[in-house]
Amino acid sequence: MARTRVLSVASEVYPIVKTGGLADVTGALPGALARERIDVSTLLPGYRSVLASVSGAETVLALDDLFGGPARVLATNVAGLALFVLDAPHLYDRAGGPYAGPDGNDWADNAFRFAALSRVGAQIATGAIQNFRPDLVHVHDWQAGLVPAYLRYGGQSAPATIMTVHNLAFAGRFSPRLLPALGFPPQAYSIDGLEYHGDISFLKGGLFFADRVTTVSPTYALEVTTPERGMGFDGLLRARGSRFSGILNGIDDEVWDPALDPYITANFDEERLAARVRNTAALRKRFALDDEPARLLVGIVSRLSWQKGLDLLLDALPSLIGRGVQFVVLGAGDAGLEAGFTAAVAAHRGRIGVYIGYDEAVAHLIQAGAGVVLVPSRFEPCGLTQLCALRYGAIPVVSRVGGLADTVIDANEMALVAGVATGVQFSPPDREGLDLSILRAEALFARPEVWQRMQQNGMRTDVSWNRSGSQYARLYREALSSR
Repeated sequence: MARTRVLSVASEVYPIVKTGGLADVTGALPGALARERIDVSTLLPGYRSVLASVSGAETVLALDDLFGGPARVLATNVAGLALFVLDAPHLYDRAGGPYAGPDGNDWADNAFRFAALSRVGAQIATGAIQNFRPDLVHVHDWQAGLVPAYLRYGGQSAPATIMTVHNLAFAGRFSPRLLPALGFPPQAYSIDGLEYHGDISFLKGGLFFADRVTTVSPTYALEVTTPERGMGFDGLLRARGSRFSGILNGIDDEVWDPALDPYITANFDEERLAARVRNTAALRKRFALDDEPARLLVGIVSRLSWQKGLDLLLDALPSLIGRGVQFVVLGAGDAGLEAGFTAAVAAHRGRIGVYIGYDEAVAHLIQAGAGVVLVPSRFEPCGLTQLCALRYGAIPVVSRVGGLADTVIDANEMALVAGVATGVQFSPPDREGLDLSILRAEALFARPEVWQRMQQNGMRTDVSWNRSGSQYARLYREALSSR
């Protein structure tokens, strides 16, 4: 059987560039698909940090003018990933992050920066690079959403397309006045095109024109077909019918392996859980918490935002800390939440520690040392934090939404009797629900045998890409056969 060749187009890929879970997915999925006889090459923007991390790259495509300047596509391999890097200095060679400048504001030319990624993706898809013509193109989120649109309006024979939306809240919304400059005809501004509530939406380009659309959990796929959760796309997603589905994310179980993890103080597995307490002690020391092993230690690794429900935690902190619960928080985001958690450290020294920003080693130590990992999101397409928690013997306490509902088995009485519980769910995602869920976790923590069984259940759960990789491979085959 011949191998299938896939072009993946994404704005970030771990370990080359990462701001969130999108990078983890696009970095890990190629390895899972390789086992299905699918070869993935990924196109990503040549941000300054990306170009600094690639060496020995070969120029495989030169472009005289890409939205105001010359560009080229480089081919290279990094960390086992086959990459095409779009080197367009006028669009990407600048200090700051992939989407925003040092001041935290979105780049004013983001429409052109990511239209360029999509336009070049469409060119590669139709044979612009010698000896590389993919059977299928898989695009991720709004930053790559115009690939199927460029292919549709380009009039050329095009490969099958898959669009995966990792978070429907980010629509890639811009003024319709940009359409001519982006290379689209006037008819693209219509309900059967890129029009979205008076603007254009890059995300809609993928949702409408791709052969298949996926999101990152079955429950989220159901949620977003409702007006309450659909962000204005619910009608379109309902209309896609069986061509829209949810496939759970996985995590890289080699990067996230407590038995071999170089970032943590003591390695362990489900048969050597006793060693885990050394990580808990190291975590308390790292965040200057009181050394009180009998206290429940709750970890948060998250973007600090309303979506993630971290304002609910901030409001509940005084009462939870008053009950003796300790907290460690790793994340960045809304300035108000950053300031609130920083102030909490001063008000409750020894009870809460906060790291504003992101540090991979600290993230691993939290998973390995916290008793509970809290994910109180108001909505959550999939979530990777709770998957890492399961792998590392931390008990996930999560709101019952999206992928959180799909991946955590609530410790209700019947689940405990059956011996299958892995965590605690709560609904609705509000202050009272969060408070009660931590109270439930405290009660379980006071029952060591029950707690250890839940830890072991979680650690034995397959959170890898194996099953999801097979589901994507099947979807690819369906998309190809329908052509």
